[in-house]
Formats: sequence, structure tokens, C-alpha cells
Amino acid sequence: MMEKEIVFSRQAIDDRVRQLGREIAIDYRERPLVLVGVLNGAFIFLADLARAIDLPVTIDFIRVASYGDATTTSGTIRLTKPPETDLTGKDILLVEDIVDTGTTLAWLRQYFKEHQVASIKICALIDKHERRKAEVVVDYSGFQVEKGFLIGYGLDHAEQYRNLPAIYTGVVDE
Repeated sequence: MMEKEIVFSRQAIDDRVRQLGREIAIDYRERPLVLVGVLNGAFIFLADLARAIDLPVTIDFIRVASYGDATTTSGTIRLTKPPETDLTGKDILLVEDIVDTGTTLAWLRQYFKEHQVASIKICALIDKHERRKAEVVVDYSGFQVEKGFLIGYGLDHAEQYRNLPAIYTGVVDE
């Protein structure tokens, strides 16, 4: 069972996603953009964000594993699904649900640099600093939080609670 308390309402999320979409559309108005969502967590955020960006965009996904069923990262990152689009020479916006330790995004930034993209920026719904280990710049941040375990709107605990319409703090009763 999970006890939860709302942190960001569905309306607050909708408003912020629309604002991010406008900022991104301005920044990329003259350039083709590829949105690369990090599965599984970013799929809901990416879908809403893509609709909020008033530009033609290409969408692809990548999957890496570092958490499993745990609430903390294992520190080992494995690429389990590479992007299917040829990203060489393209502007990439990496879309993530949450930046926590920063380890995964630092690894992904290096991965994309090795694939000779034109540019890479990061858009994260949640930029959380509590356990940051790797220096990562979040270019487009939905919300900044200092600490806490969050669920909903793509964020999970052991692959559960992603479907909640808002973002909550989560406390697992074991």
C-alpha cells in the first residue's frame, strides 16, 4: 500500500508543460528537433510536451536501466533500447521524468556525444537535487524539488503509480 500526498496538481503540471513547450518552440524555431524520451518514466511527460511544442518534431525513445525495482539507483547503467532514428548531426532534446543523482543523464549525454549529434539539451519534468552525484545541467526544468520520493505522471515505485494524474510524495507501507 502507498500513502500519498499531492505535490504538483494536474493543472499545475499542464500549465508548466505548456510553458515549457512555448520556450522550446522559441529556441528551436529555425531548427528541426528530435525529442528523445527516456523510457519508461518520460512517456507521459513527453506526449504532453510534444503536443505543447508548436513545431514539427521527430520523436524517438531510448531505454536505460539503473533502478530496477529499487527506490535508489544501482549506479550501473545499461542501454536496453537504443534510439531507432539516425541522430547524427541532429539537435536532440532528451526528455526525462526526473533528474535525481544525475548519473543516468550524464551517461546519456556522453552516449549522444559519441553519436555525433549537433546539439543535446535536457528537459526534465522534475529536477531533484537531494542525491545529485553527477553534474548535469537541466536546460528546461518543469519543477525543482529538494528532496522526497515522488510518484505519478510517469514517476513510479516498482513500475506502479505511473498512471496517477498528478505528482505525489510516496511512502511505501511494507
